[in-house]
Amino acid sequence: GSGSFKIDHPLDPENKYLQHSFVESPDMMNIYNGSVILNQDGQAIVELPCWFEALNKDFRYQLTCIGGFAPVYIAEKISNNHFKISGGKGGMEVSWQVTGIRRDPFADKNRIVVEEDKSLEEKGYYLHPEAYGLPKEKSIETVRNPRLNQILELAKKQMDRNYK
Repeated sequence: GSGSFKIDHPLDPENKYLQHSFVESPDMMNIYNGSVILNQDGQAIVELPCWFEALNKDFRYQLTCIGGFAPVYIAEKISNNHFKISGGKGGMEVSWQVTGIRRDPFADKNRIVVEEDKSLEEKGYYLHPEAYGLPKEKSIETVRNPRLNQILELAKKQMDRNYK
């Protein structure tokens, strides 16, 4: 249902891995956030990791002033792994969030299929039947591994005998 990914590092795939936990989205989206204090001119440069643009594309931005209002905006879009905020007051804290869509080689070759029909064999069975109040026998695993139903049935009979 949820988790993380581990890929060959986009800047050094022969020698390093890059790991992220992920937010569930049909877009293979990554989210980055933080806060920054604006300089005396009401501006700040936000530095992102050196691999940021190698891993992401199609950026979206959100800014929120903390402790006051100012018309802050993205003065310079992400380039060379940083972006510029302007329009605030010196000393003001601004919370920022940037999202990007994965563009690494694995993601490009393995885009997520958002909706798919279950196979004829899997129809009527569930990945997590217990979440629907159904018995384990309704698990898709019983379709993928037919002996599982037999094993579950034997285990159930053994438990019934033990409790009599």
